[in-house]
Amino acid sequence: MAAFEYVALNAKGRQQKGLIEGDTARHVREQLRGKGLIPVSLREVADRGGSEGGGGFSLRRSGSLSTTDLSLFTRQLSTLLRSGLPLDESLSAVAQQSEGRSIKRVALGVRAQIVEGASLASALREFPAAFPALYRSTVEAGEQSGKLDAVLVRLADYVEGRQAMRQKMMLAAFYPAILTVVAITVVILLLSYVVPQVVGVFDSIDQPLPGLTLGLIAVSDFLRANGPLLLLALVAGIVIFALAMRRPAFKRRVHAWQLRIPLIGRLTRGANTGRFMRTLGILSQSGVPILEAMRIGAQVVSNVPMREAIEVAAKKVREGGSVYRALSESRLFPPITLHLLGSGEQSGKLDEMLEHAAENQEREVETTVSALMGIFEPVLILVMGGVVLLIVLAILLPIFDLNQLVQ
Repeated sequence: MAAFEYVALNAKGRQQKGLIEGDTARHVREQLRGKGLIPVSLREVADRGGSEGGGGFSLRRSGSLSTTDLSLFTRQLSTLLRSGLPLDESLSAVAQQSEGRSIKRVALGVRAQIVEGASLASALREFPAAFPALYRSTVEAGEQSGKLDAVLVRLADYVEGRQAMRQKMMLAAFYPAILTVVAITVVILLLSYVVPQVVGVFDSIDQPLPGLTLGLIAVSDFLRANGPLLLLALVAGIVIFALAMRRPAFKRRVHAWQLRIPLIGRLTRGANTGRFMRTLGILSQSGVPILEAMRIGAQVVSNVPMREAIEVAAKKVREGGSVYRALSESRLFPPITLHLLGSGEQSGKLDEMLEHAAENQEREVETTVSALMGIFEPVLILVMGGVVLLIVLAILLPIFDLNQLVQ
């Protein structure tokens, strides 16, 4: 039984869209007519494509899930499976309970593969845009060990934890970002529109202006004359940089330079190490071999030199070395994390130590970002106040000189 996305007309002639299951397109059309709907187009929710009256449809292209949707899907599925409901019925229930169309599409598409005899891991591979490699490998390990429900609970915790961390970072950066945009906008408006009108009063006065006022006039004239060109150059620079970042060699140099910046490098190391340790821990706890876990874990590391260091370390582990020593040689990972990793290997409690290492790094990154944002806000306010003070002084100094002349 496959899932179909349909467009139909109801009794009032209005279009109605939805998802429905059926053995064939003909069966689906009969179901729609039985509901008083006139089918307009059908598209099968499956990677094989195939459609009627609407062109091909592939979930490899359109079946993506946001982090929130993936978390909701995983939590619902794990809860239903732990209650004893069969897998296909659990997926059907998830599709029925979900309000989001993306979850419905993916759930019904995966269920169609399950009904045809595929394993859950195989069905998830048909939707790579929705389920990352970490997710698929963990599910496969859970199926092989017979602990799929427990593995899905762990996956749900993992996805929800990453979502919570992302939201905290966004909230921490939201106010400073708004403050920065407002500050830059205010300064540009003052220099481009307010200052020329105020300073224009002094043009008719045959009196030398203070240096600060002359400098302010020069900056204002430059912005008014070259503002569009500066904006165009800024946009062009961003586009060129984005295109250059697609080149592996340039991207690697930028990421290596990023690691050498004192505070930015520390945050980059901490964030990537936390993601890697969290991924390694959940895969190891689910029964995935350490080499495969390292290969998958490297994919969640966004910094190129750190990712390459993990790949080199995986080769050394394959040759018989320990994970601790292999990662230590790169000198890119925080020492405390490596010490916890080494302790876990020696004590035979690697899973537990990986969990502690991930929590330690995530907590450190969160604390550092919060402290940085707490310092940035007052500094930005002081800088903004200083700039405005200079503008006000540049305007008031000629007025003070005129008063002295009058007296």
